Amino acid sequence: MLVEYLPILIFLGIAVVVAAIAMAIPFVANPIRHDDEKMSPFECGFEAFDDARKPFDVRFYLVAILFIIFDLEVAFLFPWVMALDAIGWLGFSVMMIFLAILTIGFIYEWKKGALEWE
Repeated sequence: MLVEYLPILIFLGIAVVVAAIAMAIPFVANPIRHDDEKMSPFECGFEAFDDARKPFDVRFYLVAILFIIFDLEVAFLFPWVMALDAIGWLGFSVMMIFLAILTIGFIYEWKKGALEWE
C-alpha cells in the first residue's frame, strides 16, 4: 500500500532539493556586501521618520487605493469577456452599469484633484 505513495515522496524530495539549490545559488554567486546606501531605511520614496506621530502624506494611500480599485476592475473584465456568450444581454448591461459607476468615481477623483501630484 505504501508503494503507491512512492512517486509522491520522490516528487517532494526532488522539489525540496531544487528549492534548496535555488535558495543557495544567490549566496554562492553574489556574496553579501553591506554599504551605507543599501542598508539605509527607505519608505515610500523618502527617509523613514524618527517619530511615529509625524504627519504622513495621505496621497500615497490614495494612489494605492485607486490602483487597487482599477486593477480589480480589469480583473473582473476577463471572466466577464470569457462568459459573455453564456450571460447574454443581461450580463452585458450589468457590466456596463458597473463600468459606468467606476468611470463616474474616476471622474470624481480626477475633478477633486486626487490624481494631481506636486
